[in-house]
Amino acid sequence: QVQVMESGGGLVQAGGSLRLSCAASGSIGSIHNMYWYRQAPGKQREWVATITSDGYTNYSDSVKGRFTISRDNAKNTADLQMNSLKPEDTAVYYCRARVSSNNYWGQGTQVTVSS
Repeated sequence: QVQVMESGGGLVQAGGSLRLSCAASGSIGSIHNMYWYRQAPGKQREWVATITSDGYTNYSDSVKGRFTISRDNAKNTADLQMNSLKPEDTAVYYCRARVSSNNYWGQGTQVTVSS
């Protein structure tokens, strides 16, 4: 069994920064990609960023240039550094870890950006 847990959410003013962390634990062989998603009230969950086991990254257009995803393979963690935050970044942020052919999701962490 694999557990995924996000942390680091909170309330921040527009233009500010937050750093989210995702930690995977349990029966982990090797984690392939790790992902961040978000879901705003009344909207579908959307993909935000991906990082592969080799460190290659990809971002949605809405966050490119403002968010940075990184990971520590030894600790099975993936962080999301969010800068220049906007009110439209307000959402619950979720982490997904792909372990072998299975996907594991965390419970999410709330990010609220005030104008």
